[in-house]
Amino acid sequence: MNYIPVSGSDKKEMLESIGVKDTEELLSLQIPEVLRAKKLNLPEALSEQELMSLFKSYAQKNKSDMICFAGAGIYDHFVPAVVDEIVGRSEFWTAYTPYQAEASQGTLQAVFEYQSIICELTGLDCSNASMYDGATAAAEAVILAVRTSKKNKVIISKALNPEYVSVIETYTKNLNTEIIKLDIDDKTGAVSKDTLNNIIDENVAALVVQSPNFFGNIEDMQTLAEIAKSKKALFISVVNLVSLGLLKTPGEYGADIAVGEGQPFGNRMYMGGSTFGFMAVKKALEWKMPGRIVGQTVDKDGKRGFVLTLQSREQHIRREKATSNICTNAALNSFAACVYAAYLGKSGIRELAEANISKARYAFDVITKIKGFEPLFKDGVFFNEFVLKTDKDIKKINEELLKENILGPVDLSGFSFNCGGKYNNCLMFAVTEKRTKSDIDKLAEILTKI
Repeated sequence: MNYIPVSGSDKKEMLESIGVKDTEELLSLQIPEVLRAKKLNLPEALSEQELMSLFKSYAQKNKSDMICFAGAGIYDHFVPAVVDEIVGRSEFWTAYTPYQAEASQGTLQAVFEYQSIICELTGLDCSNASMYDGATAAAEAVILAVRTSKKNKVIISKALNPEYVSVIETYTKNLNTEIIKLDIDDKTGAVSKDTLNNIIDENVAALVVQSPNFFGNIEDMQTLAEIAKSKKALFISVVNLVSLGLLKTPGEYGADIAVGEGQPFGNRMYMGGSTFGFMAVKKALEWKMPGRIVGQTVDKDGKRGFVLTLQSREQHIRREKATSNICTNAALNSFAACVYAAYLGKSGIRELAEANISKARYAFDVITKIKGFEPLFKDGVFFNEFVLKTDKDIKKINEELLKENILGPVDLSGFSFNCGGKYNNCLMFAVTEKRTKSDIDKLAEILTKI
């Protein structure tokens, strides 16, 4: 297909037709000022060589080798070389949507294997071919529940990642859906049975709970699922795939839908993206899932093959019948997770989870012995992330850590929880298998001196 450029007169005609004078005015109307990139103030008339040197100088200001204790949804896990080697093969990184099954068997098989691994990890019956990220996966799960139940109330734990909450609210804004936010217990940092029983009723479409939750605490998912079922509400479980090496799977405790951010499996932090979201459901919901599902079949000669079994989106069926407007997925990122999981195997994933929880516990024990740091949730049971309250200057803490090449814990005062500053002066530490004893001891030493 030939590339046909747009001429100046073409641009002028298009802008006039929508009532704006130039591209700058169009952008100012559509993109909030806070999101718009400022000018780079580049000198004019640079040669290619000069331009490359300039951008390299900018890139060198970034730090990619820091000791990381930040989390809040994106985590610093080790990615084995085999992941980059396999994902870097040209047949994978150049692959797009496999519309023609006869020409895309390798890509389809990779997606099928990814789906199979997600089903095994979550204990549920069917997985789609991935979503954009954890937040959109959670929002799509809520919409699925509302459409399936034909109810318009959804209860969301306040310990759900606030970015997920924001995306869910955006997705449901014009769907006549009431979002009810569920308080968490101040001692455990998790949802209590009594609190949930006080607000759930037969008109609730779904209960959405994250475990380990945003604060790192493990929820009693079995009990919460039973309460949801008693009111005929769907139970949506937001999970961390790494934690499933030790914790019960969503299928075991009765979740109807499991979603989450897949970045911890085989994907680096990439400055927050790109990542992928996963979604798995019980069999009864598989035909209502957004996105695509790759299925396995045999041809007339009995040879195994792979096809797109489900594509319930606007490009393929009537708009009013579409379950989603998702028009692509994060196939390369999800394939990295597939390679990662296959490489580790069941025992490797369990060992990974054990390393995360044991190192996080060591860091917790060391830091809480330092004067000025105490647990926010006294009775909380955490996985690899925990929250401490401090009377020290948080800005100074992270500044001093940066001087020692350490990306410090997340300042929770920067997040909106609709709780009137309840988490001001609180730091959230994430500890993965990459953090060594010396890393943690170095962190504690610096905190002691501040």
